[in-house]
Amino acid sequence: MPHLSKRGTELPTSPIRKLVVFSDEAKARGIEVLHLNIGQPDIEAPKAALEAVRNTPLKLLPYGPSQGELSYRKKLAKYYSKHQIEVSSEDILVTTGASEALTFVLNSICDAGDEIIIPEPFYANYNGFASAASVKVVPVISEFNSQFQLPALENINEKINSKTKAILLCNPSNPTGYVYSQSEISTLCELAVSHNIFLIVDEVYREFIHGDIEHYSVLQHPKGAAHTVIIDSVSKRYSLCGARVGCIVSKNKALIQNLLKFAHLRLSPPTYALIASEAALDAPDSYLEGVIAEYGKRRKVLIEALEQIPEVEVSHPMGAFYCIAKLPVDDAEAFSKFLLTSYQDQNQTVMLAPATGFYSTPGMGKNEVRIAFILNSDKLLRAAKILELGLRAYKKIQLETLV
Repeated sequence: MPHLSKRGTELPTSPIRKLVVFSDEAKARGIEVLHLNIGQPDIEAPKAALEAVRNTPLKLLPYGPSQGELSYRKKLAKYYSKHQIEVSSEDILVTTGASEALTFVLNSICDAGDEIIIPEPFYANYNGFASAASVKVVPVISEFNSQFQLPALENINEKINSKTKAILLCNPSNPTGYVYSQSEISTLCELAVSHNIFLIVDEVYREFIHGDIEHYSVLQHPKGAAHTVIIDSVSKRYSLCGARVGCIVSKNKALIQNLLKFAHLRLSPPTYALIASEAALDAPDSYLEGVIAEYGKRRKVLIEALEQIPEVEVSHPMGAFYCIAKLPVDDAEAFSKFLLTSYQDQNQTVMLAPATGFYSTPGMGKNEVRIAFILNSDKLLRAAKILELGLRAYKKIQLETLV
């Protein structure tokens, strides 16, 4: 039997998808699974985006520019300008999703054995992207009790050494929903400049802010131009997850030129997906205003329902469409599996994302789950009730086992 690569063998399994086999088996038994495990919006994409694809008169699909169509990059620059982010089309490189964007960046700035610092919990696939690039993740723990705000500066500063190439974070955060303030982003920018490293910020959820706070982009900081990078995508903003169109934005010209070499290797972004994405940028302001209002409503419904469940603690997300919940169980992954394999109420159950996969530190998040409020309010209320009943059933079985 031929040997597989150590890199591939050691690549972590996605905690968001690792329970899919049990979900599929539940569905095969005729059980409806309410998915709270994955950030797949159920809100319709802008009509113009899908119509642009349907009405395209192409008779073949040619390669496009590796950096992405100029017309799309110019529209993106105008979009960013509306958010007080002043960049040109030459500062943007279009990628096949934010996943490829981050993969390109890590391979462009890191050599094997280099390190990146990430406040945890963090988007689970960051572990995978780093592992695939032979880069070591150095976690700095954010606390549930402080709503996962930025760890103390000294805790981050002490992790920086000669192998550190970047600090990476998601703002607003997946999985916590925390929104880093202008002060926190500015502090990190200044830290990156002083240590001559990069600050990479995944801003995929930029618009999804709950309440009166404002999002502050890393590229709004006046002194960090050479050290800062935005990772972005149309997936969540316009419900175009399957389009797989993202981008990298940076004013560091040398970095963009280095990234372009990786873009050349994959030739070009997907043509039809770019057509849909470019059309989505022309959606009226009312589209995103409606989306944001809907997620705000769902957030309120879910948080209030979860807080009614005995012994459940829940974070209060300031942005995105996720929260972290602490459950009264020893092993949230075992409980999540139980919901799919051994429990149903009125022929329905719930799929959660165990939080251990959103940490890099072993043992962290053992009793936590990430919950995505991407279902309508009625389904969220039903899911919360199933979660409450499932916890009772699980505890009863555990007590009977002990006896």
